[in-house]
Amino acid sequence: MDNHSRLHIVWCDSLGAKSFSFAIETRKGYILIDPGAAALQPSYPLDPDTKRELRRRAVREIEKYARRSKIVIITHYHYDHHILPSDKDLGHNIYMGKKLFVKNPNIYINKSQWKRARLFLSELLAMIGENIGKYQESPPDIELPNPTETLDHALSKDFGDYNIRRKELLEKGKEWFRRLMRLWLGNKWLREIQADHFEIYWAEGRIIKHSDAVIRFLEPWYHGIEYDRTGWIVPVIIDIGNKRIFYTSDVMGPIIEDYAYYIADSKPDILLLDGPPTYLYPFMFNKINLNRAIENILYIIDQRPGLIIYDHHLLRDPNWKKYVEKVVEYADKKKVLLRTCHDIKTCSPR
Repeated sequence: MDNHSRLHIVWCDSLGAKSFSFAIETRKGYILIDPGAAALQPSYPLDPDTKRELRRRAVREIEKYARRSKIVIITHYHYDHHILPSDKDLGHNIYMGKKLFVKNPNIYINKSQWKRARLFLSELLAMIGENIGKYQESPPDIELPNPTETLDHALSKDFGDYNIRRKELLEKGKEWFRRLMRLWLGNKWLREIQADHFEIYWAEGRIIKHSDAVIRFLEPWYHGIEYDRTGWIVPVIIDIGNKRIFYTSDVMGPIIEDYAYYIADSKPDILLLDGPPTYLYPFMFNKINLNRAIENILYIIDQRPGLIIYDHHLLRDPNWKKYVEKVVEYADKKKVLLRTCHDIKTCSPR
């Protein structure tokens, strides 16, 4: 980065509210990534009033950076990654006057986020007196490939005694994917929106330039494991100056080997990585997938990124360090900076 560019940590889970929000300062304003915040889960050992106050503080930080931003990126429609315009903690509409690059609401999206995307866009349009129906159209007649079938490394991995169970889960996943395709291709689609007060574009596969930054949006990745029922997210790579920033969004580790290899091959200088959700272990997140996530980040560390900000799902567990002790030790051995957002509020490696 140069004297005009800097990565700002807006908010993350380690600061006390569910969020994974960052802002990149360019010569011509900021790029705000995933302006969302939610209170920590009920099981987290903080009293409810403190959780609510920390969430309000996160929203105020998001508002501060939104005022300076020209571009807003939303990688998926979970509320720790985007805020509804009607949110009671917002002091003003953070999306007005912006270019928004958002997860495509029509495909590679689960049923819950399909609805949330439409609620978000409906609220935005209502604020300028428009109805979402104006932007609906019939779905195209297209074939949609199954993204799991391209995960060569993950599908060829030998899990020993777990192979039979894994095969069953993959078959169930295929049926889930077929049901989702019926949702996507059997309902009205939304088209991109260019209004007087904001512009909204589907992010997947785009490359855009803003000031001294080049932003590349990848095709959808699973939010976790193969056929993860939480759906898909859009990772973001930003090249600015002589530095590369890779924002994973929610890959939960990463658990999927192909994603880890892609991240490593991209050679990021700064990796914004959401760690495994150990707070769900072992009931909703099993040992097999925890071990995969650990092996995958060890592989990434071997490629020597300059800085890994390791946060989000991982920091929802007060005892997170005991699960990823091997990761912390290996990063130290390889002289790779591994930090939480709590450790560093802003950074600008030269």
